[in-house]
Amino acid sequence: MPTAKSRAKTQPKQQSNSDIQPAKGKLGIMIPGMGAVATTFVAGVEAVRRGLSAPIGSLTQMGTIRLGKRTEGRSPKVKEFVPLAGLNDLVFTGWDIFEDDMYTAASKAGVLERSLLDQIKPFLSSVKPRKAVFDRNYVKRLDGPNVKKGKNKMELAEQIRDDMREFKKTSGASRLVTIWCGSTEIFLEPTAAHQSVAAFEKAMTQNDEAVAPSMIYAYASLMEGIPFANGAPNLTVDLPVMLELSRQNEAPICGKDFKTGQTLMKTILAPGFKARLLGVSGWYSTNILGNRDGEVLDDPASFKTKEESKLGVLEHILQPALYPELYGNIFHKVRINYYPPRGDNKEGWDNIDIFGWLGYPMQIKVDFLCRDSILAAPIVLDLVLFLDLAHRTPELRGLGIQEWLSFYFKSPMTVPGLYPEHDLFIQSMKLKNTLRHLRGEEMITHLGLEYYD
Repeated sequence: MPTAKSRAKTQPKQQSNSDIQPAKGKLGIMIPGMGAVATTFVAGVEAVRRGLSAPIGSLTQMGTIRLGKRTEGRSPKVKEFVPLAGLNDLVFTGWDIFEDDMYTAASKAGVLERSLLDQIKPFLSSVKPRKAVFDRNYVKRLDGPNVKKGKNKMELAEQIRDDMREFKKTSGASRLVTIWCGSTEIFLEPTAAHQSVAAFEKAMTQNDEAVAPSMIYAYASLMEGIPFANGAPNLTVDLPVMLELSRQNEAPICGKDFKTGQTLMKTILAPGFKARLLGVSGWYSTNILGNRDGEVLDDPASFKTKEESKLGVLEHILQPALYPELYGNIFHKVRINYYPPRGDNKEGWDNIDIFGWLGYPMQIKVDFLCRDSILAAPIVLDLVLFLDLAHRTPELRGLGIQEWLSFYFKSPMTVPGLYPEHDLFIQSMKLKNTLRHLRGEEMITHLGLEYYD
């Protein structure tokens, strides 16, 4: 019988059929919604490009990836291991219902200090919003003048496609990626209009209420063969029509809802409770938030969309069907309260009731004074760079859904019928093993038996 050591020696190296195209030329980043998250992201990229700051929180810029055995000492940076677009090659555009350029919008958002913004003012001022597709029926607490007009939703989609082509031409970009940084829309469920491309296009020509503005951007992007990431909890690309278009036009998709504050903490803590088989009887979460996102979520219809995204995390991590004694009767509550004085500096407060040996109760309190857009900005950067990588990788671009990017989302996309992985550590392993696979490196299993033969 072979030993662990001999097995390790004879195990063939993983082979990948991926012939990743190089990241030549400029990468155009197109952002529906030029508010706090978008301006913090773009301003941050420019600050890093000028050496004014560091890209903290970005896996693509600061992260490493272990290759081979621990004794080999091979841990290159992610950006040196796979061919990602460089920050100097990024160019930007966006759409917004307000006419403010990115300098003005960033100043109003109040996330970044004016002293930093003023150093990059000429660049930020040059990024002006295009007229947006917007309908107040889907985001009831906002309204603005910079809005496209058309006889129907199909015509609005064609205007967005025209914008995309014009930006590619004038910016000199060789490739494009769209990432939704707009507001949370009202809660919608799939209808017959979402089941096929033909049905969806007919619905757009008929101005069907089932077609939300975010879906129009997704449709336009995928029709142009452009990858699309959904940073909000909106339905947007979780639809058969979008999966069909994504595969048909080889335009990768991923989403939804950036995993930033309170949910990030849940996906860190809950896996620990399950690993140690500690029971959870209740988890109460509340937030106070004062930026545009908080104002939008003050509307019950928009909050329901966010609530659905936040509530699904614990059930998938803790698996109550497998552990009914520990997690079969959790009371899970989520609240978001609009509180203007707090601005973008959200406070997420959690009370967690757990129980241990012989059923004895314990409590954990978490008070996360976070900066929502500061946490979201590096997610946006990583997603656009990884989506561009997927688009240049034959093995990935035809898949449609990029489940390996679940790491960044509250509600990760999967193929229909497959439950999502919410455990942050499983998600991290999935992402890095995907990169290893693409480069023909062995998967890291952490078995480690070969070290002791």
